[in-house]
Amino acid sequence: MKNNTNALIFHKTNKLVDVFLHHVSEWRINMKKLGFGTMRLPLYNFEDKTSINQELFNQMVDYFLESGFTYFDTAYPYHDRMSEDACKKALADRHSRQSYIFADKMPTILVKSPEEYPMYFSQQLEKTGVGYFDYYLMHNMGRDRYAKTSKFGGFEFALRKKEEGLIKNFGFSFHDDAKTLDMILTQHPEVDFVQLQINYLDWENDVIQSKKCYETAVKHGKQIVVMEPVKGGTLASLPKEAVKLLHDFNPEVSPASYALRFAASLDNVFMVLSGMNDMEQMIENTALMNDIKPLSADEKKILSKVVDIINTSCEIPCTSCGYCMEVCPKNIAIPGLFGVYNNYKINGNFSNMYYNRAVYEKGQASACIECRACEKNCPQHIEISQELKKIKPFEKTPKIN
Repeated sequence: MKNNTNALIFHKTNKLVDVFLHHVSEWRINMKKLGFGTMRLPLYNFEDKTSINQELFNQMVDYFLESGFTYFDTAYPYHDRMSEDACKKALADRHSRQSYIFADKMPTILVKSPEEYPMYFSQQLEKTGVGYFDYYLMHNMGRDRYAKTSKFGGFEFALRKKEEGLIKNFGFSFHDDAKTLDMILTQHPEVDFVQLQINYLDWENDVIQSKKCYETAVKHGKQIVVMEPVKGGTLASLPKEAVKLLHDFNPEVSPASYALRFAASLDNVFMVLSGMNDMEQMIENTALMNDIKPLSADEKKILSKVVDIINTSCEIPCTSCGYCMEVCPKNIAIPGLFGVYNNYKINGNFSNMYYNRAVYEKGQASACIECRACEKNCPQHIEISQELKKIKPFEKTPKIN
């Protein structure tokens, strides 16, 4: 019955979609492919995600727009729920609505009943000040989250908002396997786009399944937004051996640029998100994405060697998204601890300074009670409770929170 209802809504919505289809197609053709992701904004205080450097963020937004780029991506939980507010100050309060394209996401992890969809949606419109969303997503769809969203009618809610003109393009972000993605897209042909984790490191990964998910989206004829093209900075801060390999191949090209070009060159990809947090990154990425050059055959061969090097040195594939900490009852500094440990495995030096920063006012690895709530919430499917055991020996004065 639900699938029939979805089909009826789909056909009804198509009448409205047809009106905008030609305009949207032209818009996407002319839209530059770099999107400003606001998950990792510049901060005054490394330990405080809410201490956003608004002045620097404003300057970065201005430079981004002046360079001809227009797409901004945020979500309700980013920066402890302060990212949307920062976007309002940088965009809605300072620039005309026609000058930028704005994407936001329904915080599906927080929704406890169908009645909460309009509550969060209204809050987001108010917090961002954008008036309507050019792109709106159901956040972080996977088996469990999709089941709850389907039960509560989340997709139907979004389609109603699309009919009202408050959503221009509707889709979902996704962290699961290709089989699940195929199921969702089959049940919901009405979605306009999907947001996928795609990078050259995860392309052939059996867990992340970047390539398989990409191919599934293409099979369904969906446009794609790429997230984590640099895998949370992993592909910008490579092991020394990989850095030397790329430098010897071409000393003029930065490691991060290969990752962005890999994602941007794929068919059906209309946007590649980058979480830039300083002006240097902004200048480099906008210059690169102004003139995207596909990877050559030789560059692809070099990157395959880089993947081999990383896989032997980076033990924990964490992207520092922080979803694990949303549900950790002991407030363990999971992303920070994994980052310190991975750097140790790459460089051979365990940094006490960065370790102390990571656990500041948070739990250490020894606080883990192995409830595994974090593992159910991890987009990378990491066995977090087991990986934390590797870090316990480095604790100077273990404490249980």
